[in-house]
Amino acid sequence: MIVEGYREVRRALDNRHVPATLFLCREMFQGSNEDSLIRACGDAGTRLIECTASVFAKLSYRDRPDGLLAVAPQLRGTLADLSPSSPSLIVVAESIEKPGNLGTILRSADAVAADAVLVCDRCTDVSNPNVVRASVGALFCLPVIETASTDAQAWLHARGFRIAAATPHADAIYTDADLTGDVAVAVGSEQYGLSSHWLDRADIRVRIPMRGQCDSLNVASATTLLLYECLRQRAG
Repeated sequence: MIVEGYREVRRALDNRHVPATLFLCREMFQGSNEDSLIRACGDAGTRLIECTASVFAKLSYRDRPDGLLAVAPQLRGTLADLSPSSPSLIVVAESIEKPGNLGTILRSADAVAADAVLVCDRCTDVSNPNVVRASVGALFCLPVIETASTDAQAWLHARGFRIAAATPHADAIYTDADLTGDVAVAVGSEQYGLSSHWLDRADIRVRIPMRGQCDSLNVASATTLLLYECLRQRAG
């Protein structure tokens, strides 16, 4: 997988996801901390390759590269790797289509210290460079598991999680629902929302009030609201 950018490479390394190779271009550096990161990667066994600006521009995935691009192993976690403490908060992202949305969901999940994100019935590879970019490296800060919905539901049920499904058709406002305890917040695809596979098995159905003409929020925005309500209730 490609991990481009200072913050992204830093977070990968800080979370023991060591790049195999790091390409660097000093002409493009935008700060003063790059050298310490490069040394840390080298000490961890990363192969370092210095490039000219023209070469790095060919490698880069971004419009405004900052001179650091790593090639790292793909994430290969499984449900068996998870051992969440109680109370636990897990995010279920079903069939998210756009890498930017999935990356933003991961960033919000890290912000509220969620225990894991389960990417179910994937439409977007979590190793997509735009997922890494939109997550600003949060992809490496918490467990992210790609799995089938049936397997995720069986795992959650066996551990006593309540599933909170977000849908515009619910009666309950999300701030009125009890989102404490072991909860899995489930959100669905941009076009269709959650499938009946999740809605029919949800313990809690909640909606976000919409006062204008649009009938739903962007899935990443909706997820952020739901997760911060979980955080508010747990802090309270």
